[in-house]
Amino acid sequence: MLRAYVQARAAEAVGDEARAAQLFAGLAAADPADPTIAQRALDGAIAAGNFPLALKVARGLPAKELSLDARLLLVADDLRAGRVTLALASLETPGQTPDLSFMGPLVRAWDQVMRGDAGAVTTIGLIPANGPLGAFVPEQRALILAALNRSAEAEPFARRAVASAGGRETRVRLELAEAFRAAGDRPRALVMLEGQGRGLAVARARIAAGQSIGRRIDTPVSALAEVLLGLAISLNRQDDQALPIALAQVARYAMPDNNESSIVLGLLLDQAGRSNDALAAFATVPADDFLIAQARDARVRSLLKARRDDDALAIARAAASARDADSVDFVRLGDTYEAMERHGEAADAYLRAVAAMPANGPGSSEAWTAYLLAGSSLEEAGRWPEARAAVEKAMTLAPDQPLLLNFLGYAKLTHGEDIDAAEAMIRKASELRPSDASITDSLGWALYKRGKVSEAIATLEKAAAGDPAQSEIGEHLGDALYTAGRRFEARFAWRAALVTAEDKEAARIKAKIEQGLGPATAAP
Repeated sequence: MLRAYVQARAAEAVGDEARAAQLFAGLAAADPADPTIAQRALDGAIAAGNFPLALKVARGLPAKELSLDARLLLVADDLRAGRVTLALASLETPGQTPDLSFMGPLVRAWDQVMRGDAGAVTTIGLIPANGPLGAFVPEQRALILAALNRSAEAEPFARRAVASAGGRETRVRLELAEAFRAAGDRPRALVMLEGQGRGLAVARARIAAGQSIGRRIDTPVSALAEVLLGLAISLNRQDDQALPIALAQVARYAMPDNNESSIVLGLLLDQAGRSNDALAAFATVPADDFLIAQARDARVRSLLKARRDDDALAIARAAASARDADSVDFVRLGDTYEAMERHGEAADAYLRAVAAMPANGPGSSEAWTAYLLAGSSLEEAGRWPEARAAVEKAMTLAPDQPLLLNFLGYAKLTHGEDIDAAEAMIRKASELRPSDASITDSLGWALYKRGKVSEAIATLEKAAAGDPAQSEIGEHLGDALYTAGRRFEARFAWRAALVTAEDKEAARIKAKIEQGLGPATAAP
């Protein structure tokens, strides 16, 4: 047993949750008197997505010893089997720790919906606005009202849900659109699908043809799965990585055909350093799924992070070579080339993205972003005239966009080109976005280039306070301080910049710290 325990701990240490769970489960079976071993087996089984093992172990433990995710897994299992009364008893039993009673109104409301009981609208309102599920109430209320064929009442809640959905926006749009379609309200369903991307475009076409898009939330278990996924995303902002992964796994079990759970789970696993598990999760999303673009984006980023550049490029190229490739596919290809520092090829891909956008369709408003990306890549490739032309095209589309004004103004400064116009652009960008540290840095650098050193230092100090980790700001501040004769402060600023500087910049900053500022070491 000692050897098996050591092996289980070793598997745990390297992130092999599946093997660790199996080993701990074997140990728990051999020594049922030790609940801590069973609990480790249960935690590992949920983390690995081994639901048969997780359910077996969970049912063998006293309810008071079950973790939050284990109890939710049992609730999900009851709901999948139609055992709503048992699920509610598990959620609402007094004295349970942790207290899951806040989930009760969600399950009760959808049980009422299934029975045609309009009281579901009142029940969903019992969820505390400041509780863990408060943020999901507009979404759930809209879905419930639509399911009760009250789509006009549902619309304002649906709009609020979309506006606050964040990274879940595409998924929320799809589920609300399906809810309105099922209610016989095709116009409102189509409104929910406004936006860019092939997935939404395909969904619009299906709804327009009177077809289902298969994203309906219409049962207690599907509602539970959707909320658990949202909670996993919200909790991921905290330090604990284990709980968001567990909640995403439970959501995946509760609603296996919700491919968003595979994407979210993969992102969480990748963040936790479980690259292979993450890639396996992304790969489960079918090529014809509405969220396939998001899944491909996530796979490519994960592969690049793992230094598997060729594999990432193969996926990006394949998508961009497909007959139905769109601007999203070309932007992904450009991002991949850019990550590989193949700047010229990245620029070509970004320009192909612009060409793939409808001239007057929903994609036209995004063209300036692709032009900016192309310009940035061309600048990195040393092709400044072409870069300037690309960004100037972007400016014709979005003349008051701070990012464009800042990029073009700063680039002109770097190339010593039309300094008056460069400063004017950066000042306008700063007025539009005064709290942006990067733009404030550009303004400070423009002042420095104009010889207004004291004003430049004050502006650069403001930028450094706004983003102390940005090495470029620290280097600029150091150069300005050194020029003003404040040599000790300059070296302090340079040393701070050195902490996050990349190789090329680090070498230049080290030379300044050792030798002082000169023409060869000045920031560009």
